[in-house]
Amino acid sequence: MNTHRGRNSMTVAGAVALALAAAAAGAQTTAPTLGEVIVTAQKRTENMQDVPVSISVVEGSRLVFGGAKQLTDFSAFVPGMQVDSNGTPGQVTVSLRGIGPLSSSATVGTYIDDGPVGSSGIYNSTNALSFELMPYDIERIEVLRGPQGTLYGASSIGGLLKYVTLAPSLDELEGKVGVEAVDVSGGSGNDFNYGARVSVPLVKDSLGMSLSYARRELPAYIDNVQTGETDINEGTQEGARLALLWQPSENTSLSLSAMRQEVDSDNNGMLMEDSNGVPVGNGLSTNLFLDEPFKTKFDLYSATLNVQIGELTLTSVTSYSEADIAQTLDASRAYGELIGGVILGIGNILSDVYYTFGQEKLTQEFRLTSPSSDRFEWLVGAFYTDEDNEVDQLVSLYDPTTGALIDGLNPAAVVQLPNEYQEYAIFTNGTYKFSDSFHLSAGLRYARNDQEFRQISFGLIVPTADVPGESDEDVVTYSLSPEWHLGDDTMLYARVASGYRAGGPNVFLPGVPPTVDSDEMVNYEVGLKSNLADGSAQVEVAAFYMDWDDIQLGVQFPNGTSGLANAGSAESQGIEGSVAWLASENFTFGVNGAYIDAKLTSDTPNGAQDGDQLPGTPEWSGSLFADYVFETRNNLDWRFGGVVRYVGDRISAPSSQPNSVEADSYTTVDLNAGVTINDRWTVRAYARNVTDEDGAISRAQSIGNSSLVGGPQFISVVPVQPRTFGLGVEVAF
Repeated sequence: MNTHRGRNSMTVAGAVALALAAAAAGAQTTAPTLGEVIVTAQKRTENMQDVPVSISVVEGSRLVFGGAKQLTDFSAFVPGMQVDSNGTPGQVTVSLRGIGPLSSSATVGTYIDDGPVGSSGIYNSTNALSFELMPYDIERIEVLRGPQGTLYGASSIGGLLKYVTLAPSLDELEGKVGVEAVDVSGGSGNDFNYGARVSVPLVKDSLGMSLSYARRELPAYIDNVQTGETDINEGTQEGARLALLWQPSENTSLSLSAMRQEVDSDNNGMLMEDSNGVPVGNGLSTNLFLDEPFKTKFDLYSATLNVQIGELTLTSVTSYSEADIAQTLDASRAYGELIGGVILGIGNILSDVYYTFGQEKLTQEFRLTSPSSDRFEWLVGAFYTDEDNEVDQLVSLYDPTTGALIDGLNPAAVVQLPNEYQEYAIFTNGTYKFSDSFHLSAGLRYARNDQEFRQISFGLIVPTADVPGESDEDVVTYSLSPEWHLGDDTMLYARVASGYRAGGPNVFLPGVPPTVDSDEMVNYEVGLKSNLADGSAQVEVAAFYMDWDDIQLGVQFPNGTSGLANAGSAESQGIEGSVAWLASENFTFGVNGAYIDAKLTSDTPNGAQDGDQLPGTPEWSGSLFADYVFETRNNLDWRFGGVVRYVGDRISAPSSQPNSVEADSYTTVDLNAGVTINDRWTVRAYARNVTDEDGAISRAQSIGNSSLVGGPQFISVVPVQPRTFGLGVEVAF
């Protein structure tokens, strides 16, 4: 019987609610069971069902097979995960359990393998610029819900998103090459995606190398009624990765990796509605005066060394990354009308804001880990990071007739916020097994960050300034998790864990406090993980309560100036869960869902009120999954699958604020099918959003809004991508 490569590569388990690897295993036994899913959530290798943390795993091969290309596509597999978007890869905001950013820094941390990416500083727009790695070189994605401050540090108060990449093979040559054609309803034509990966054992059983490359053409389907242009949101996303794995002995391994990823988009996949919610143009249209290109380049270099010292393992993780982001926003309906029509009286002119972010980030972590034990397991570690960030904004004014810069009015504004962030931390985590049935896990982390900051400004509409600032703070986070093992197949756990987002120097304005403190989150949760029906079903459920204090908010102070402040508190409570059932050796069914009640528990200075719903998170969300796999003659392995996803109503800002806009609930249906021939050739097809649902991923008041000068207001909407068909061919060797 064949090994069913296709089935093994499609595992989605736990909260993701599918475990197709078990279908292959089940095909070889009289009693099919769901397979184990191995994770590194607690920085050691463990079975996911034994980890006292609410965690989901999505296999990278599942994303490829189903045509999922970005975070907005795969969030359906994770209960309680919401991804808002500004219309291109890399412009996303991630929320878990209702905890999303209410200021410019992220609430969900991002790791690639064991290295963090993104900024911990408060002025670097990580709230809306989350890294997105294409799935072609991904082994799996782990999503940890709830604060992860003890093991993962700052910016993980809502949870953690961790990409785990494929390791080079040490024993045999392997690889794959694929091409995919994609057609989007309302678009101008087919787009093509390409991917290739090869892994070569340079020295058998000792040294291996892998090289991968992927390129994706971003589907274009947005028209601009202002200029008459069609399909303006064309773009590309591409990336490459080189990895080396050296194992000179059983006790030592060294992994090296170099990665680059780029996004280049002409405009965002965003449409506009008028103030009454009526779409402009044909319903997939915007009305920009000026283009809004978005470009990113991200380089990551990492080295992970593991050395066995007796029974202990010493781990060193070093990473260095460089990020360059450039974004343009059409501000003609804001600055153009305000300056030209109101202040200068020369009539409306055109304007844009050019935003750039540059970062150099070095991290180093050391860990000493005990072996797996029947009694006591522990680890201790130290962490250091050093960030140099450059944040620039340029406001320009243009002649509406010629498109040229207007002499004497430029630059309208230049604002620069260069900042440096350094953090030192020590941490420990351990599990003591009092008996086979009762374990107790605990963790503690001490961190200190030191920051330097400058506020530089000049131009027509801003004061000339060059003001320094600095801050430092000490933060302690903790976790405590008792576990009760009710037999070999069921675990009941409780968890108390804390997390934080770093504070920092504030903008220098009269009446604004000189620094902002970190905000803090404490999570209380009880959960159950169980294997039922002799292993053919898995259940995971967790109930949680999260207490968020000293929230970092952008507020307006009594003297009319605006800046960041620690203001207000909030709570999020709810229940999330998943069920996976291997009904037969061929058929797997799953469901996951979440109910989340996230709201403010005090008034805030920016007009939000106690009891307001927090933005960006639906009260109800969930998905249904089904996969059917079978084998026929002539070495043909077939697969058919589908996903139905429901996302409830969401709001763009706390409901008492005047700029709060609601996005209605929506339901999408995705289907896929494929056949693998001789474990080598694969032909696959998929249809995403089969019913052509016109729901909104995100919906908010437009940035370039004429309300500043009493003109018409507009609403920006990032739609669910219209009905999309994909056909791919892949050869493995």
